Amino acid sequence: MAKGTVLIVDDNPNMTALLSEMFELLEHSCLEATDGTSALKLIEKEDFSLVITDLQMPKMSGVELLQEIKDRRPKLPVVVISGYNVRSSEGRVLKGLADEFLSKPFKIADIQSLVDKYL
Repeated sequence: MAKGTVLIVDDNPNMTALLSEMFELLEHSCLEATDGTSALKLIEKEDFSLVITDLQMPKMSGVELLQEIKDRRPKLPVVVISGYNVRSSEGRVLKGLADEFLSKPFKIADIQSLVDKYL
């Protein structure tokens, strides 16, 4: 994968399509995964510059995925997105591991800021 490739992990196909479109408008390629297990398989095979993951997903939560990614690739930046309020225990984990937290709804300017910072 080319430098600047983003992995988007979300069980909502509309959200992954929206994020992919935003990153592609900013000239960065994306791959998508619908759950944490699929995301981890992709991370083992591909070289990503950034991971964006939803917090609430079936099978494996965004927090669990975040912990797995940081165990395997500690320098890989991970941005957690959510439309829910983060409970205190999740908030502590996110604060210690996530590189950024992005609340839904977000704007293209928020995505541009991530591109400027991590890509």
